[in-house]
Amino acid sequence: MARKNLLKGLMEEATRAPAPSEPAESGEDTRVDPARPRYKGGAIGAVSQSIAELKSRSVIEIDPHQIDAGGLTDRLDDDDGDHQALVESIRESGQQVPVLVRPHPGDEGRYQIVYGRRRVLALRDIGQPVKALVRDLDDRELVLAQGQENAARKDLSFIEKANFARQMRDLEYDRKAICAALHVDKTVISRMLSVIDRIPIDVIEAIGAAPSVGRDRWIALAELLDGENGATPDEAVALVNLSGPADSSDKRFEALIKALTLPRRRAQEDRPKPEKSKLRGADGAPIGHATHKENATVLTLPHDTADGFDKWLIDHLSDIHRDWLNRRGE
Repeated sequence: MARKNLLKGLMEEATRAPAPSEPAESGEDTRVDPARPRYKGGAIGAVSQSIAELKSRSVIEIDPHQIDAGGLTDRLDDDDGDHQALVESIRESGQQVPVLVRPHPGDEGRYQIVYGRRRVLALRDIGQPVKALVRDLDDRELVLAQGQENAARKDLSFIEKANFARQMRDLEYDRKAICAALHVDKTVISRMLSVIDRIPIDVIEAIGAAPSVGRDRWIALAELLDGENGATPDEAVALVNLSGPADSSDKRFEALIKALTLPRRRAQEDRPKPEKSKLRGADGAPIGHATHKENATVLTLPHDTADGFDKWLIDHLSDIHRDWLNRRGE
């Protein structure tokens, strides 16, 4: 009897017209986010919310052809060898870790990938459904979730993380959100952006992830591109492509560094070598030498042969210079 009364009460509450809401205080935002589920109050609302939360934690199977790209570009390389290895691993052992998707905001019945893109592509090739968690995420939450998953992966390179930070900044995410997405502090984000802003994105995409190349080497590349013998983005991409698409991204990076450094080395080799002349004292004994460079003359007076003359010369240099001016008539 008690159970029937409880069910009756739930049904009455579900059909009861909602009470008029209190007027919003001045300045309060009363808009409802259409991307969010609307829960009713009372027991039915609690049950509905619990069911939604259970669904968000359950793994479902989705046709991989129903999953579209989403979020920001995280990886710069699509290595065919890595892809084939992942295909064989999933074919042999199955999909061990589910991907995360959200309902496509503009195409009902489809989904957008949050993370796990490579697994989706591998399962598409195999012809198997994708095990996925489905979350109701807005664009901001999608990017944050994607960034946090990327930050937890050890195989994401410096430049890939920097590129992710750049995309978030260009979409006008604040620095706090970028730090939260990549799990790093503002100083690290500033360093990442200072590097990637100096290197054209076309050059970065031509090189790829370059997993063994850290921040200092990317800074060196930026300085070479900005230098006297720098190259335009198109020229730099052409230099990268000379190394061949089959080479690794690390090798493509080194090939560009070498190509940009070579003109400098040749220019240094073509410069005339500095001339040296011996310096002798009043008795004709050597006391040092003068090196005549392109833009300076350097006097070298070793202590053991100068015997204090070097210090005396420094102390009396103004007098010597004055005598020289007088002789010139100045």
